[in-house]
Amino acid sequence: MRFDIFSLFPEIFPTYLDTSILKKAQDAGHLEVHTHNIRDYTTDKHHTTDDTPYGGGGGMVMKPEPIFTAVETVLGTPAKCPIILMSPQGRLFNQEIAFELAKYDHLALLCGRYESLDERIRQHLVTDSISIGDYVLTGGELPALIIVDAVTRLLPGVLGDPEAAVDDSHATGILEYPHYTRPPEFRGWGIPDVLLSGNHAEIDRWRRHEALRRTLAQRPDLLIKADLSQEDLAFLESLGYHP
Repeated sequence: MRFDIFSLFPEIFPTYLDTSILKKAQDAGHLEVHTHNIRDYTTDKHHTTDDTPYGGGGGMVMKPEPIFTAVETVLGTPAKCPIILMSPQGRLFNQEIAFELAKYDHLALLCGRYESLDERIRQHLVTDSISIGDYVLTGGELPALIIVDAVTRLLPGVLGDPEAAVDDSHATGILEYPHYTRPPEFRGWGIPDVLLSGNHAEIDRWRRHEALRRTLAQRPDLLIKADLSQEDLAFLESLGYHP
């Protein structure tokens, strides 16, 4: 998969992209990330990318000309991939959207800054807007990295264990079950006996029940949309859950 990221501060990205799973994904050819400095597509000597808003008010607004020029120069006209604006006004990012985006071969991410950006960019350039939460950040660079990370994990061959992405919290609609590793006893705290039993059917059953128990305790709202079997519902009802 290829990502093209448009930003006023592309220097933010290399450290994270050149680390851990994302670096391995790039080295293996599963991921390709290109960052583009919007300032490079300005035409004045000061490389101006923002101006005061019409009608007055505080803050500065990103100008349409350099953003249109940057995106159209890199992607062509019309672009052959989604152009996604990182915006608190966008649809709220979740695992379902990550799966949706992972189906594409190419995505473009546009990172806003300052007070806002010219509305004509929303209306005539971007094809989608995504928010990572109901709070305000300085710019769209961190949200863009989050999308790259979440989507890359879903690409075939990226994770060493092909089941890892499937088991992750939210991947199946509920939170993930507890994990334990060596030593079997630490400061007097042991691990559930079932994990040492070698009975994989019982282990799978325990993990499913613990995932349901944790979801009910911490994120009961997820259960409304989760794909639950009759056995799942019976277990949840034994814990006091009533759909």
